[in-house]
Amino acid sequence: MIPAMDLHLLRSPPGVRFFRRHPSPAPLRRRFFTVSSILPFAKEKAKYHIELEAAVELVERACSLCIDVQRSLLSDGRILEKNDQTPVTVADFGVQALVSLELGKLFPSIPLVAEEDSGFLQSQNLVDLVVSAVSDKTSFHEESFSHADVLEAIDRGERTEFGTKPATYWILDPIDGTRGFVNGSKALYVVGLSLVVEGEIMLGVMGCPNWVVDTSHRSITGVQGYKNSSPGLGIIMVAHVDCGTWTKRLRHMLDSSFKPSSDWTRCFVDGCSLVHKANFCIPDSQAWESLPLSVFYDATTNDNDDIRDKEIRLLPFCCGSLCKYLMVASGGASVFILEVKPERVTKAWDHAAGMICVHEAGGKVTDWEGSELDLAADQVKRRIIYPAGGVLVTNGKIHQQIVEMISSSSTVVRH
Repeated sequence: MIPAMDLHLLRSPPGVRFFRRHPSPAPLRRRFFTVSSILPFAKEKAKYHIELEAAVELVERACSLCIDVQRSLLSDGRILEKNDQTPVTVADFGVQALVSLELGKLFPSIPLVAEEDSGFLQSQNLVDLVVSAVSDKTSFHEESFSHADVLEAIDRGERTEFGTKPATYWILDPIDGTRGFVNGSKALYVVGLSLVVEGEIMLGVMGCPNWVVDTSHRSITGVQGYKNSSPGLGIIMVAHVDCGTWTKRLRHMLDSSFKPSSDWTRCFVDGCSLVHKANFCIPDSQAWESLPLSVFYDATTNDNDDIRDKEIRLLPFCCGSLCKYLMVASGGASVFILEVKPERVTKAWDHAAGMICVHEAGGKVTDWEGSELDLAADQVKRRIIYPAGGVLVTNGKIHQQIVEMISSSSTVVRH
């Protein structure tokens, strides 16, 4: 029997093939699953409101898992290193297993594209820790899923192959900004989940468990929507096509004395229309001097209004890309600019959830030539995107001007 939640996306996407790496697991017995999230808009306005409600619930639980793992494991120094030298933890695999298990039962016809595979996890003998982390957050009875189920769920994210036709699938980044995760509350990290339907992003959810509210920084206070916020309570951002972008506090991060609020805050990009007045975000791994706009402007991280001529302000937020999308969508930053390095592959999960959040907040996302990012460019796996030059995320008002400046930068003599 097909779950009622999967009716309007019942058919498998055209041109999709599935390959099992592990033996088929035994059927899972489920706890009672209730989606308790309340959307910030009327359900009839959102075609995929059922999927969005489930995504919000899962991202919130995934953020809670991250906090639990962070508290229990970081003190033991159990931090791993992937082949690409990106720090990763049990939480990374735990989030992917949790989300994959739940989505696989709620929406069995929709495949998942995600970052991790279980090979590295098994080689480090950390499966027990991941199973333990997942069992605390899943809607399944703990005794009803095995190590094989968890490994199968993790590998579900990379075993699907697509054809050339538009496809329907989930995209998950279990932890974007793992360097921020291992640094504790000093740097931001994000859990990102989005749904692509027939090649178009329909919804996106981003959860940032360690979003710090600094009342001295007006942009962050604004995105939170609470005048007397305490630091470190975390936020969740959601977007659905034609329904806008919204945020509220993560309910799992509220202490027992705080009455959870169902109030959502509508997010809009900022109104900056002058490039030299804009607040910029760049990758923590890239220097401003390596970017084309550096021929026009110097950069400063001064947190005041005393910005000199031919100078722009850089916001010191890291790590990962999704938190910077979150900043632009919330009005906390005007621009996020990322250069594509020849030695680095640009992954779809680092951008998908952020793209729709920025778009629905009034912003724009393209490559450096002004072309939209093509999620179907990787026709087989849908894992890689190929932006020309780099990725440009803005409030929309200064987008074309920056594209033109990037184009002309090679002919400009440095100031």
